[in-house]
Amino acid sequence: MGAPPGYRPSAWVHLLHQLPRADFQLRPVPSGFAPQEQGYQQALMLVAALAGLGLALSLIFIAVYLIRFCCCRSPEPPGAKSPPPGGGCVTWSCIAALLVGCAGIGIGFYGNSETSDGVSQLSAALLHANHTLSTIDHLVLETVEGLDKAVRSELTTLEEVLTPRTELVAAARGARRQAEAVAQQLQGLAFWQGVPLSPLQVAEDVSFVEEYRWLAYVLLLLLELLVCLFTLLGLAKQSKWLVAVMTAVSLLVLVLSWGSMGLEAATAVGLSDFCSNPDTYVLNLTQEETGLSSDILNYYFLCSQAISNPFQQRLTLSQRALANIHAQLQGLEREAAPQFPSAQKPLLSLEETLNVTEGNFHQLVALLHCRGLHKDYSAALRGLCEDALEGLLFLLLFSLLSAGALVTTLCSLPRAWALFTPRNPSALFSGSRLSEPLLSASLEPVSPPRSFPGCQRRPH
Repeated sequence: MGAPPGYRPSAWVHLLHQLPRADFQLRPVPSGFAPQEQGYQQALMLVAALAGLGLALSLIFIAVYLIRFCCCRSPEPPGAKSPPPGGGCVTWSCIAALLVGCAGIGIGFYGNSETSDGVSQLSAALLHANHTLSTIDHLVLETVEGLDKAVRSELTTLEEVLTPRTELVAAARGARRQAEAVAQQLQGLAFWQGVPLSPLQVAEDVSFVEEYRWLAYVLLLLLELLVCLFTLLGLAKQSKWLVAVMTAVSLLVLVLSWGSMGLEAATAVGLSDFCSNPDTYVLNLTQEETGLSSDILNYYFLCSQAISNPFQQRLTLSQRALANIHAQLQGLEREAAPQFPSAQKPLLSLEETLNVTEGNFHQLVALLHCRGLHKDYSAALRGLCEDALEGLLFLLLFSLLSAGALVTTLCSLPRAWALFTPRNPSALFSGSRLSEPLLSASLEPVSPPRSFPGCQRRPH
């Protein structure tokens, strides 16, 4: 069962769908979308666990690097007035990493917006489909009630008035039977009436989850942006307390970045499996939740010329019955109106009811065609499988750039800390504290900590 007209899986969907999947026992798992199966759930959890592995390796690398830096620093000759060589390189590497992180933040904002647009398109399609289904139910109910009222009042009054003419009474009874047949046929057109699955409720649930997802990512992006800006400020001002605080916060953001990366990767892989062949899963799920026949669901979800309208017979019989009623009323108006003046009022009321019924019938014919609901289905797929998936991939790139930049920053900040010029105590009372960090590092060099034997470097 292929993709519906109007939607085609993108290259990203094909690429992610071809990635191998395995469960916790590393056994291959089919790439078909099956969220109810335990093996498929384990495969997605394993994809998310790769981010946890990346976080563990990052923390181990940072710990080993910092231990080596603290324990194996080369001693500085006594009386040295210049900072150790390579200090500028360390500072600039930290600044470059922070700038890369800022670029990743921009990518993250774009990806968050794209994902939100895709989910909004999905919600809008669900709301429009709910409006179409509600309109069908309303038109059917209104038309059936109008016909029932005409049968109970106008046609009954007309039969009483035309009692002296048996042939006219027979014509009025024939119109009654035709009206009852139309009402019976129209009642079968409200196929969504009484169905427990509501597109409106689904749209509200999706919008609720998306609102909090969007807000969470905005807070994460703003937090990382503040970390980058305040870290740059701490380097520029050579503020040790600010750098220390930002180091701790950077470690927290690193954990959040890897965690978001795992969620994004698992969601992107699962979404690609769904989008590679959405019809099978959507048809089975909708039939299970609604209990509707497969003929109706195939007609609206696939909208193929090979599938006939399941309501065509009802529509044809209703159209014929309405035409017969119209012809019978015209005959009664010609024959009965001149002889029975009191029959004029119920006949005019019946003509008005018939005109309203025919208008509602033509609207039902247009709404029951598969074009409208299938257009909503295709729009929902495009929003979910194109915009939302693209946004997820940009968020994945943001998380990757953020993790790399934060790892580099966390490794560089301690070395940059060691190059900071200590405060001049007299400057604290002279009002020049803000300008003190901008002085040359050769004013008062920092005494390096003792190093372990065997880790000393050969002097240049």
